[in-house]
Amino acid sequence: MDRVRKPEWLKIRIGANERYSDTKRIVESHSLHTICSSGRCPNMSECWGRGTATFMIGGEICTRSCKFCNTLTGRPHILDPKEPTHVAESIALMKLSHAVITSVDRDDLQDLGAEHWVNTINEIKRINPETTVEVLIPDFQGKEELVAMIINAKPEIISHNMETVRRITPLVRSAARYDTSLKVLKQIAESGSTAKSGIMVGLGETPSEVEELMDDLANSGCSILTIGQYLQPTHKHYPVKEYITPEQFLRYKELGLSKGFAEVESGPLVRSSYRAERHIRFHKKDAQ
Repeated sequence: MDRVRKPEWLKIRIGANERYSDTKRIVESHSLHTICSSGRCPNMSECWGRGTATFMIGGEICTRSCKFCNTLTGRPHILDPKEPTHVAESIALMKLSHAVITSVDRDDLQDLGAEHWVNTINEIKRINPETTVEVLIPDFQGKEELVAMIINAKPEIISHNMETVRRITPLVRSAARYDTSLKVLKQIAESGSTAKSGIMVGLGETPSEVEELMDDLANSGCSILTIGQYLQPTHKHYPVKEYITPEQFLRYKELGLSKGFAEVESGPLVRSSYRAERHIRFHKKDAQ
């Protein structure tokens, strides 16, 4: 099968500055994992150059094997009880006003990693009381009591990615289900928390399918949506079916805003946590 040629608008300007070097040093010296590097994010140079990074907790090995994701898959190691403090201390060293945390899926654990998540959020707030927190959580297999644990830890924004449209979900997500993800987002929104989600395009979806997904998200109470181009990490991953034009990304943004989303970040290089610090203005301060 012939590969789709990458267009000019996806060329990334790579550069490093002192802030990038400092961020890299802190991440490595504290044995931290970031989705920036493990996910081969195209914005890593820009974000690390601004002193921001998305921390990935629960180790670096995921129990799932989604066909779009470059994170390692296999049998994870035992959770590091010092990881929550290491993450919180690193946020302090970076002097972050807003921190984004995600994780691998830990289906091997009885609580699927929920308690480790709570410990991390609590440590961040203890050491960095002025720092706002966004969490990008797994689906916790749709178990409401586990999602509630995250909600009760009171991060300012709770995100869970739909990743793609209903039809393509079983083709690229190894265990997650479309309706389970919607259920998680609805529980977040109904708790009064700010719910956020993200999708990739270029997997073969149609504009009408993206619109249907937007409607499903809006009905669940999701208020922030990110839309970015899928980039195939390696030849073993799901192939890119199409490179979406900047003009179409703009149409998606306008469509999403017309459907009532508070914010829609839509562009070829947009990722879930790209410039996430700008989304904190949508935090429902009176929630809970």
